[in-house]
Amino acid sequence: MHGEYKVPGGKLVVVDVDVVDGVLRHARVAGDFFLEPDEALDAVNGALEGAPADTDAAGLAARIEAALPEGTVMYGLTAEGVGIAVRRALAHATDWTDYDWQLVHEGPQPPALHMALDEVLTHEVAAGRRPPTLRVWEWASPAVIIGSFQSLRNEVDAEGARRHGVEVVRRISGGGAMFVEPGNTITYSLSVPQALVQGLSFQDSYAYLDDWVLGALGDIGVRAWYQPLNDIATDQGKIAGAAQKRIVGPDGGPGAVLHHVTMSYDIDADKMLEVLRIGKEKLSDKGTKSAKKRVDPLRRQTGLPREAVIGRMVDSFRARYGLTQGKVTDEELARTKFTAPEWVARVP
Repeated sequence: MHGEYKVPGGKLVVVDVDVVDGVLRHARVAGDFFLEPDEALDAVNGALEGAPADTDAAGLAARIEAALPEGTVMYGLTAEGVGIAVRRALAHATDWTDYDWQLVHEGPQPPALHMALDEVLTHEVAAGRRPPTLRVWEWASPAVIIGSFQSLRNEVDAEGARRHGVEVVRRISGGGAMFVEPGNTITYSLSVPQALVQGLSFQDSYAYLDDWVLGALGDIGVRAWYQPLNDIATDQGKIAGAAQKRIVGPDGGPGAVLHHVTMSYDIDADKMLEVLRIGKEKLSDKGTKSAKKRVDPLRRQTGLPREAVIGRMVDSFRARYGLTQGKVTDEELARTKFTAPEWVARVP
């Protein structure tokens, strides 16, 4: 069995391993990482030998760390990364390059339609009727998007939203509320087969699915990293938040994952505070007293037009994994529930 895992911010780890009588045998770890001394690689392989095949990534990492020679230096590699690569091998996980990726980037759409497209396209990927898809959103009007489990009245100042003409919609994924205006955010979705994240923990899948965008940001001079569980941050502050939803395939078979990210390009922080109810408890775990200080827009950090930032991101994805132009079909556009008040206020 063969598994691969790119350590976020690090290097590629490749594992080939057999399972004999319920334990790991003949494990061989390779990759473009750096490791000193040379004997440490034999120690890593030896630590995997004989491990029960149902050992989780943390357990495998503990075996590796206990076996490493004193003074071992890993660069671009972690014991946990090796453990994850092993779990992906045993789960028969796929790789990004195993798929023909499609880009959907169309004109401005109403907020409720964006919510619907996330659900519909991911169901289509789960059913095998659509290839894995990167969708870049364009907004027709300002909106607040609340998470699937958030309380409408606790998160949104209804009077402020009416005053500023902001529509409130609810997405199918969890996470927090986002304030968007046309031209002021960069939002994208990935609708991917479950097999792509097989063997990853829920938390690890977030960083894994956004590793490409960290590289793209680096190319335009923004040093960014993942801040668990679901924030993308720089030394200037948070620039993006991610959310996910897992969708079961037809007849309970292998499904798909929706992973979407909203990045702040040029946010109007004053208006945001008039529309969202951002409590002290929410801010306390971010180490700041002001919501304005939590988000640092990409416009200031890059000096590039929004369209240029999106273009660089798409080019980076295409260079890594390949990408062809696609579109949303008429059948996909026709399926929506997201304008219904019963859905938006399902948690009052």
